[in-house]
Amino acid sequence: MRPALRSALEHAAELTRSNRLVDAFALGEAVIDQATDEEHAEIRQWLADHAHDFTGEDPLL
Repeated sequence: MRPALRSALEHAAELTRSNRLVDAFALGEAVIDQATDEEHAEIRQWLADHAHDFTGEDPLL
């Protein structure tokens, strides 16, 4: 996945934790729209691996 897309996903997680859900969704949608077919699978995996980034919960608890 391109670094710009990863950075945008990380920013979307920050927006979600700040209760800016509409902004986070818009940013996430833009990432998906700009991604190549190969990147879609990487994005799905990144989202699964980083769900805690969006909730702010510690995955080890």
